[in-house]
Amino acid sequence: MDKTQSENYLTSLLNKTLRITTTDTRMFLGQFKCTDSDLNIILSQTYEYRLPPPPKPTSSSTSSSTPVTLDMTSRYVGLVVVPGQYITRIEVEEFESQIKGKGMGSGKMVGEGLRGKEKDMRKGEPFCAGGVCEPDSV
Repeated sequence: MDKTQSENYLTSLLNKTLRITTTDTRMFLGQFKCTDSDLNIILSQTYEYRLPPPPKPTSSSTSSSTPVTLDMTSRYVGLVVVPGQYITRIEVEEFESQIKGKGMGSGKMVGEGLRGKEKDMRKGEPFCAGGVCEPDSV
């Protein structure tokens, strides 16, 4: 991918909703505003989600068939800079109505329609499928 194609791709992502996961398992959901040469990403109108701390072991044994649910806690953080060195996964949120040739959508996140569209912003190469993007190494 040449420089012009890379710039066009990044421009197409402006103001789209990105879901970014970091090395400490936090997730940021916000609108993509810009990036820089250090691979930092700036998001606006951002919510931060994090997994709750693991439950403390109890002395009484519980049955292994008891379902465990982990609810993510969230907070509004507004405008944030996510350091590129800590990004492990980038997802682009698009709905069927936003993808060319798909017509009106139902508001579900789609993946199949995105296959091959995302490119690795670090190397300019394809690195994801189904709307889920994972850098080769961080």
